Amino acid sequence: MMNQPLAERIRPKTLEDYISQQHLVGPKGILTQHIQKGIIPSLILWGPPGIGKTTLANIIAEVSERPFYTLSAINSGVKDVREVIEKARKCGGLFTVKNPILFIDEIHRFSKSQQDSLLAAVEKGWITLIGATTENPSFEVIPALLSRCQVYILNSFDKTDLVALLHRAMDIDPVIKEKNVSLEETDALMQVSSGDARKLLNVFELVVDSEESPVQITNSLVLSKVQKNTVRYDKTGEQHYDIVSAFIKSIRGSDPNAAVYWLARMLEGGEDVKFIARRLLILASEDIGNANPTALIMANSTFQAVASVGHPESRILLSQCAVYLANSSKSNSSYTAINEAQELVRKTGDLSVPLHLRNAPTKLMKDLEYGKNYKYAHQYENNFAKQEFLPDEISNTTLYEPGNNSRENSFREFLKKRWEDKYNY
Repeated sequence: MMNQPLAERIRPKTLEDYISQQHLVGPKGILTQHIQKGIIPSLILWGPPGIGKTTLANIIAEVSERPFYTLSAINSGVKDVREVIEKARKCGGLFTVKNPILFIDEIHRFSKSQQDSLLAAVEKGWITLIGATTENPSFEVIPALLSRCQVYILNSFDKTDLVALLHRAMDIDPVIKEKNVSLEETDALMQVSSGDARKLLNVFELVVDSEESPVQITNSLVLSKVQKNTVRYDKTGEQHYDIVSAFIKSIRGSDPNAAVYWLARMLEGGEDVKFIARRLLILASEDIGNANPTALIMANSTFQAVASVGHPESRILLSQCAVYLANSSKSNSSYTAINEAQELVRKTGDLSVPLHLRNAPTKLMKDLEYGKNYKYAHQYENNFAKQEFLPDEISNTTLYEPGNNSRENSFREFLKKRWEDKYNY
C-alpha cells in the first residue's frame, strides 16, 4: 500500500469524504438524490483532470452496491468493450435495479465505432454507463450516446478545497503523519498544481518525502524541490480556461498582438488546434457577426483547413485567422437578438402561428383558412409586402438591434425603409 501514490492512498470511499462538487453530491445534490433512491442513470462526468471523476464513479458503484467495471479509452478497443459488456450482462442480469456500472475514463478518446458499441447495452439496460471526459461532450460524444446519458459538470477545485485536501492527507495518511507536517505557506503548491488535485498531492508527497521530520511546507521549499520548467501549461486545467479566455477577449478587444501571444501560449502548451479553431468560429459569429460576415467564412475555412493540415503548420492558419478577426469590425447584435428571442419565448410560451403564415398542404387546412391572405413577397414591388410575421401577442417587438458599424447601419436604413415606424429603426 505504501508504494501507492498519496492520491491513491487517500482516495475518498464515501460521499461524506468527497471534497467539493456540492452541487452534485452535497445534501441536496442531484446525484445524492439518485444514489439515495438507488436509481443511477447513465451519465457523463465532464471537467478538468484531477478533480475526482474516477473517484466519484467508484463511490457511486460502492454506495449503490453494484458490480463495477472500468475501461480506459486510451488502450481499449471495440473488442474490449464487448467483452466487458458480456461480463456485465452475465453478472447483473437483464433490467435489474442493480445492473452493473461500466466506467470509461477519457471517453472522448473513443472513436465513433467504439462509442456505437455501447449504445445497445445502455439502451437495453444491460449496463449503467459512467463516462469521464475533459472535453466538451457535445463535440466529442456521438449524439445517439449523448442523448441516453445525463451530463454533469464537475467544477475546478478552489484554493479552499485544495487546502482541505492537504489537511485530509496530513490527518489520515500514516506516511505523511509520521513526518509531522505543518503548512506554513501554500501559494507555491497551488501554482504548481494548477487546480489539479492529483498533481497537488503528488508534489506535496515529493516535498514531504525529501525532508526529515518535522516538515514545514513553505513556498521556497516547494519551489526548491520542483523545477520551475516542469510547471507546464495544462491544456485541460484551470490555466487552460484562463488562457483561452484571454485569447478570445484580446480578439474581441481588437488587439492582434495580444491575440497571437495567447495563441502562442496555447500552441506551446500542446493545445488541440481544432479546439482553438472551434473557438475562433464561435467568436466570428458572436463578436463580429454581420459587422463583417466574411469573418465567419474565414473562421469556417480555417477550421476545415486546420483539420486537414494538422500541427505544426496549422499554427500559421490560426495566426492569420486570429489577426483578421482582431482587426475586424465588431458586433454582437445577432448574439443579443437570439438571447432576447429565447428569453421572450420562455416568458410567453407557445404562441400560435398567425393563420396567414401557416402551412396548408391539405384541403381541410385551406378550408380552415391556413395560409389565407399571405402576401408572397416576390409578387410585390422591391420584393416586399408589409404584413405581420409575429404572433399577435408580441407584434411590433424589436429583438434585433443593428450594431453601430457601416454594414449594420446599412441594415438599419434598409429595415427603416421597409417597416417605417413599426420596429423603431
